[in-house]
Amino acid sequence: MDTKAKNILTEITRLTNEIENKYPEIIKYLDETRATLPQGDLHNAEMDVTSLENYRNGLEEMIEKYEKEH
Repeated sequence: MDTKAKNILTEITRLTNEIENKYPEIIKYLDETRATLPQGDLHNAEMDVTSLENYRNGLEEMIEKYEKEH
């Protein structure tokens, strides 16, 4: 796994922990967003990084939207 993917995974972990600790009421949506990640072996590493970025961005948007609404 390259450095960029590792950094994105670190950010995903941080965001997930933030949701679990600060916004436990939206944890149920994490399973839905995880479904957007590719499963199994990928032949295209670039697609994998793009999927991770999209997932991270989705978590960020989820937090921002929740903060605005509550």
